[in-house]
Amino acid sequence: MRKFVLLLLWLVSVRTFGQNGESLLIGPGDLIHVQVFDAPEFEQHARVNDRGVISLNFLGEIPVAGLTPSAASLSIQNALMVHGLLLHPQVTMIVDEYVAAKVSVSGEVHAPGMYSIMAPRSVLDVLSMAGGLTEIAARQILIKHRRTGEQEPYFVSNDAGRELNQPLTVSPGDAIIVPRAGVVYAIGDFGHPGGYVMSNNSSNISLLELVARAGGIPPSGVPAHARLLRKQKNEGYIETSVPLNAIENGKRADIQLQADDIVYIPFSYLRNFAMNSSTIAASVGSAALYHF
Repeated sequence: MRKFVLLLLWLVSVRTFGQNGESLLIGPGDLIHVQVFDAPEFEQHARVNDRGVISLNFLGEIPVAGLTPSAASLSIQNALMVHGLLLHPQVTMIVDEYVAAKVSVSGEVHAPGMYSIMAPRSVLDVLSMAGGLTEIAARQILIKHRRTGEQEPYFVSNDAGRELNQPLTVSPGDAIIVPRAGVVYAIGDFGHPGGYVMSNNSSNISLLELVARAGGIPPSGVPAHARLLRKQKNEGYIETSVPLNAIENGKRADIQLQADDIVYIPFSYLRNFAMNSSTIAASVGSAALYHF
C-alpha cells in the first residue's frame, strides 16, 4: 500500500510539473532532497554548490542549477540508468530550501530584512511584510531584479486607489531599497520650527508651504530678513536673501525648495546680531522632524 501511495504521488508531481511548469529554478545554495521510489538507499539531501551541481552518493556530481525540480529529477533518473544502478528509476526531487526565494527589503521600512516568497508578489504586499514605510521614507523607491539585473524605479503613492492599480511585482531574489525622503528645515522664529519631511505625493514643497506648515511667523519674527541656505556638493552652503514679504503679498513668485534647504527667520531682538550660515546649519542637527 505504501509503495502504491508513493508511486501515485510521484505520478501526480510529474504530471503537474510537466503540464503547468514551475516558476522557481534551482540555484546555488539551495537544499535538495532526492527520493527514489522503492529504493530508500538512494534517498539523500544535498546542497547545490557554487558551480551549480550536487554531489550524490553512487552518482557523483549532477548539474542542476537553472533546472526545475522535475527536470533535475529526470537528469538523476538518466544518471541512475547510465550507471546501471536501476533499470526503471522513479525519482522525486523536493527543494527543501530555496536560497533565492527571498526578497530583500532595506532602508526606511519598519522591519527591514529578508522575506520569503515562492511566487511573484506585488510591491505593496512585500512592503507590508516589512511593516510598511516609515514616516521619513521617500515615495520614490528602487527595485533591483535578480534575473535581469535591471534597476527599476517605483513610486509608492499616497493615493490608495492608484497604488492598488499599479501592476508591478517583485520575484524571488529581487531587492527593494527604500531611501529616506528629503527634509527641509524651518529654523529661527517660526511657530513650529524644525525639519519637515518631503513625503507628499509630489515631493515638492514651496517656501510658503513650509512657512504654513511651520506654524507661520509670530510678531517677534523678522520676515524681511529671511534667508535661504542651500547645500552644495562640497557640503558647504550658499546663503541668499529671500523676499518673503513680497512673496506673501503676491508680488514675487513662490520659491520651490530642495532637499536639505534651510529657511531662517531671525528674531526681532537679534535684528542686529549676525548669525552666519555655519551657526544656522549647526542648529539643524537638533531640529525635531515633522511629517509633511
